Amino acid sequence: MVPKPIRRHPAAPRAKRLLGRMLIYAALLSWTFICLFPIYWTVTTSFKSAIDVTQAHLIPWIDFQPDWKGWRSLGLSPDTLFGTSTARSEFVNRFVNSIITSVGAALLALILGSLAAYGLSRFRYKFAWMRNDDILFFFMSQLILPPVVLALPFLVLYKALALLDTRFGLVLLYTLSVLPIVIWIMRDQFNAIPIELDEAAFVDGLSTWGAFLRIILPLALPGMVAAFILSLVLCWNEYFFAALLTSTDAKTLPVMVASQTGSQGINWWSMAALSTAAIAPLVLVGIFLERYIVRGLTTGAGK
Repeated sequence: MVPKPIRRHPAAPRAKRLLGRMLIYAALLSWTFICLFPIYWTVTTSFKSAIDVTQAHLIPWIDFQPDWKGWRSLGLSPDTLFGTSTARSEFVNRFVNSIITSVGAALLALILGSLAAYGLSRFRYKFAWMRNDDILFFFMSQLILPPVVLALPFLVLYKALALLDTRFGLVLLYTLSVLPIVIWIMRDQFNAIPIELDEAAFVDGLSTWGAFLRIILPLALPGMVAAFILSLVLCWNEYFFAALLTSTDAKTLPVMVASQTGSQGINWWSMAALSTAAIAPLVLVGIFLERYIVRGLTTGAGK
């Protein structure tokens, strides 16, 4: 007697797929909550009073009544925005310093890093025992050094060069800090572009510079945007060297955020308001340029 095959219910595979999809969505929602909760906490804390901060009230208009105390201490509340405020003037100066140093360093690192990455991608170098991959590893190895190791040498060097408490000094230092990351990202970008395009440009009479500027760079635009944004974020959030090498004129927002302490302790509402104002530009940049970031960082991933 031949046994009859077991018939599975047609709804079983569909139920498994639905369950798997629900688990994936649950995991994504949980991770989204974990990532966004610190931002939510920071924003809501900027509208809390001292007692609301100490009692860890979470939901506005339910656990606590929002107040402009944190923003008022910076001169950025609706009732102080159009008046004279020393705190607001200081905030604007620090904000401008952060913009100049971060954007300047990111642009300079992008220019130098793109040139270096194109050379490592299209040409073969030999320096002693080092080849292209060894040179790239040398650049990336600079990220291994902790900043505290470089603190004293940079302090002595900047004092000798009269670069202490200057925006230009921070731009140079930030450029050195993010340059290895830019070279790494842009080299992958150029490797993903067929070298036959360069050869076709040479046949059409373009020089190496012409092929690089007119053919390769436009194709590598997503990677350039991703490298620029990543460099911008790293420079914008840098605190150690900004606190070490500046005193008054070139202080940036992270240094100002860390200085929100008083005789009664830390002014959490002022620190939260400052932090909210500091992360807002980066959030807007990430929202509007998200597709460039994803395309730039995933180029060549399918190879």
